[in-house]
Amino acid sequence: MNNVRPHLTMLTAEQIHEIHKYALQVLEKTGVRVDSVSALKMLEKRVGSSNVDGRTVRIPAEIVEWAIKVAPRQIQLYDRRGNPQFTIGGEGDRTRFGIGVTALYYQEPETDTPVLFQRKHMQDMVRVGNKLPHYDMVSTVGIVRDVPEHLTDLYGSLEHFANGIKSMVLLCSDEKKFDDVLQMLETLHGADLGGKPFIMPYFNPVSPLVMNEGTVDKMMTAIDRGLPVIVSNYSMSGATTPITPAGTVAVLLAELLAGLVIGQLYKPGTPMLLGMLPVYFDMKTLMNFYDPQSILVSLACAEMMAHYGIPHCGTSGSGTGWGMDLLAAETYWMNTLMMTLTKGGIAPFVGDTLGSKAISPQTFVYCHEVIDQALRFANGFQLDDIHVGLEEIHKVGAGKSYVSAPTTLKKYKTGYYVNPIFPRWSMEKWMEAGQPHAQDKLREYTIALLRNLPAPEDHEELIRKGEEFIKRQAT
Repeated sequence: MNNVRPHLTMLTAEQIHEIHKYALQVLEKTGVRVDSVSALKMLEKRVGSSNVDGRTVRIPAEIVEWAIKVAPRQIQLYDRRGNPQFTIGGEGDRTRFGIGVTALYYQEPETDTPVLFQRKHMQDMVRVGNKLPHYDMVSTVGIVRDVPEHLTDLYGSLEHFANGIKSMVLLCSDEKKFDDVLQMLETLHGADLGGKPFIMPYFNPVSPLVMNEGTVDKMMTAIDRGLPVIVSNYSMSGATTPITPAGTVAVLLAELLAGLVIGQLYKPGTPMLLGMLPVYFDMKTLMNFYDPQSILVSLACAEMMAHYGIPHCGTSGSGTGWGMDLLAAETYWMNTLMMTLTKGGIAPFVGDTLGSKAISPQTFVYCHEVIDQALRFANGFQLDDIHVGLEEIHKVGAGKSYVSAPTTLKKYKTGYYVNPIFPRWSMEKWMEAGQPHAQDKLREYTIALLRNLPAPEDHEELIRKGEEFIKRQAT
């Protein structure tokens, strides 16, 4: 069977070599600032005290090459019940999408009004992510704000864990609560979190070129538990990285390789994913935004990770728009199509809007259909004798219809994409229905979906145990 598939590539072998060389030069000459005391001590021993000046660490190329070599090429992810869910990296890898991440507000689907993100919103959004099949993981959707501030990570992670079974991308807003959150999840799970990993903690260096204490120390805590970790940097070209795509790629790749070195020196063979969230900074409005060249930077990162053989964590195109509108749609389509045509990995942060401050359930729903269509595009089509069907072509002949042909009758219900949200209406049918806007149909579909979100069967028990754990922590 011959499968015809589209491919998107950008970098030549020579350009990959050049980008790698630039990143190594940044690490060897400029270096990175490391704020973690324990990491600094480790690096002094392993990279040599001559390469450490205060908190600035210059990392020799041979150490970077070693870290690339020892990092695992594949990561197997499970659901929280221990069932294999998907593999990241290696041949046959494709991009896996997820919802999130860490919004402060929830955009109500009825009115589009942003309200403070609450436990109820975390519960519902996790269930949405678990119900829609093209989302393979659920990231920390928001920062719960109807509980005491010092307990927000615990309550949010409890709702995250108890309302779904898919793989989790875990973020904590308070670095001091990270270990408490892992302890709570271990208590609820009743087993070693690293045995059949379903949790991937997510960490950000601080651009430009800072491995901040919270990021590094939390990463080591996760590594101690045998968890795969994500190191991904968020940058604003023209503010925290150079305004040119080439300069941004060099700085961000250097940061990622520094994170890889620290992780592999701490525990060789630690499963790690690396990736970039590159946006631009508008000097007039002081807002961040996606530009087409942001997507190119993300594509360059995906190709560099494929070259290294390191699993990739890419961007989801989130943050633009005033909800699920035309502004958001253009970025989501461009980014999602790019991600499905690259070397694979994960894109775990679909859904935030209004400059990434709010989460929109309509965005989850709309983007799920974008992902469906992008995956259909990326999967291509089969080219062989059976699928060409010369015998049927000869039988139908010239000037006749394929409406009643055997293959049409067999495949017409599954042979093409049917959108569950937007009906295929003629002009007359649309006018008869009162000329509705597509946004109205999306809103109706989303509200109906939110009314039917079943909880996992162990939900009540997990919530009870989790709240008991949090009460003990609070006293």
